[in-house]
Amino acid sequence: MAKTLTEKILAEHIVDGTLGKGREVGIRIDQCLTQDSTGTMAWLEFESLGLDKVQAELAVSYSDHTSLGFKGESTDDHLFLQSIASHYGAKFSKNGNGVCHQVHYERFGIPGKTLLGSDSHTPTAGGLGMLGIGAGGADVAVAMGGGPFYLTVPKVMRVVLTGKLPWGVTAKDVALEILRRISVKGGVGYFLEFTGPGVKILSVPERATITNMCTETGATSSIFPSDAVTKEFLELEGRGSDWRPLVPDPDAIYDATVEIDLSALVPLVAMPGSPDNVVPVTEVAGTRIDQVYIGSCTNGSYRDIRVVAELLRGRRVAKEIDVIVSPGSRQAWEMLIADGSFLALTQAGVRMIEPGCNACIGIGFVPGTNSLSLRTVNRNWKGRGGNELAKLALASPEVAAASALKGVIADPRELPPVAVRVTDLIVDDTLIIEPEGGAVPVRRAPNIVKMAPPRPLPAVLKGEVLIVVGDGVSTDAILPAGPLTQHLRSNLPEIAKFTFHYEDKTFAARAVEKGGGFIVAGENYGQGSSREHAALAPWQLGITAVIAKSYARIHKANLVNVGILPLVGDTTGIDQGDMLEIDISDLTRPLVVRNLTKGTEVPVRAELSERERRMVKAGGLLAMALAGRR
Repeated sequence: MAKTLTEKILAEHIVDGTLGKGREVGIRIDQCLTQDSTGTMAWLEFESLGLDKVQAELAVSYSDHTSLGFKGESTDDHLFLQSIASHYGAKFSKNGNGVCHQVHYERFGIPGKTLLGSDSHTPTAGGLGMLGIGAGGADVAVAMGGGPFYLTVPKVMRVVLTGKLPWGVTAKDVALEILRRISVKGGVGYFLEFTGPGVKILSVPERATITNMCTETGATSSIFPSDAVTKEFLELEGRGSDWRPLVPDPDAIYDATVEIDLSALVPLVAMPGSPDNVVPVTEVAGTRIDQVYIGSCTNGSYRDIRVVAELLRGRRVAKEIDVIVSPGSRQAWEMLIADGSFLALTQAGVRMIEPGCNACIGIGFVPGTNSLSLRTVNRNWKGRGGNELAKLALASPEVAAASALKGVIADPRELPPVAVRVTDLIVDDTLIIEPEGGAVPVRRAPNIVKMAPPRPLPAVLKGEVLIVVGDGVSTDAILPAGPLTQHLRSNLPEIAKFTFHYEDKTFAARAVEKGGGFIVAGENYGQGSSREHAALAPWQLGITAVIAKSYARIHKANLVNVGILPLVGDTTGIDQGDMLEIDISDLTRPLVVRNLTKGTEVPVRAELSERERRMVKAGGLLAMALAGRR
């Protein structure tokens, strides 16, 4: 039977179940990545499994989100992560080596392999023909231990690319165009697979920009074929032997198709509020900005930053604004130094920031009150940059460079065209540390707090509705990123105090006072980051169930993994303060939420597999894994 590229890779990796859309399967994971924001919990969870060493082919622990160690607790996390990785047999990418997604496709990604990462942008590896999937820390911990990763086989959406990108239009605009067409929830339940003659004109870093940004559609993953372009890139990285050709069968059947003529695209900007709030740059040209941030895992490649350097060479950025450039990896950083781009950017008035996530999540370069910050990152929800009173707009490096020169959003097509072809790369793995084994002691500061034991769910859930939120609530809204919480990622009791901080600062205290309860939400609850803490923190506060109209994939999985029951139903008429009762003794049958306050009943569903039903009632994934080892 003819297969899509996605189906081919899944079929090679299935260890439990049968390939078929809508079926739950367990797949073998070849490589795993963690980072210093979600990785501390992932490694604590791995440690709880009682294994002697990592069982996956490769595991890499990255330190990238708080690489500058903005608080002592962050440095404690880095020391913990380096030592525990070495102890259990994982490589460690040190501070300054770059963002996990870019470094991984540069130095470790292999076409046709599977990658599971504790970060929602793990599909970046799809630019290399690798099947990358973002997941919660518990899933990654089990995969590092050699266990399968379970997912419901999604549908496959084909994105057919034709034509050629004109000057000023980039891979970022391709991703923004997809978001403009299908929205931040249009990819839910899908893999995105890129085909068509337009694919061959895109470099691997450009492809990686698209697969990174398509995470914002809600898709499980995104992938490009592995072709001659992939082969050339791997050879430049000194890894030509890792290449294999991978394409879909000519008569493969897709569930949906989007066609994009690259020649007809224009520069685009996602205005504040959501990555799908996309308009042509001509509609917002002249809008005043206060900051420009170029880089991140989405647009931090050497090619991206080199183009910016050429556009700014011999010019000066507008005196009214602040501009930073943060390459995505040490490799890009060294290339920019070697070719003179670093100096050109510096002389243009740009501040060069070391490779890492940092400003993307609000660790430094936080925009001021009512400020508009134009960024080449992937997300622009309220509070994303570290200040809920600021606004973020998303654009390509070319748009960002043109705007930096004028101090307002500007069209790059007004500048002379710049062409960059990458013909060599510097390979320097100085900051990648090889593991030394069990003799290495794990360094554990007081802020590294072990998780409480799993809690099985009772047959009847009863409690108060502690908060009611609307549609599209992101994991940033549930548990903020940035300086409020970043240093507390290893300390659940403390970080839980910031749950729904932007929505209702009294939530955590009320949850403790009431002994837990329920969260009620609208559509696409938990979109965005794979942040497991957005499930762990409510669990820490005693939340037993969430009732929502629909869920984002990773967050729903994270709720199940920690033992919080995700229920689906029409939440209209349920208000904060209502007392609810739900009999969950049999999750296979239709369920009813009894509103004891109003005397009403609401039908709900537990849209879970048989394995997930057992897991959530047992208290989560780790409870199941530990029971299986006894």
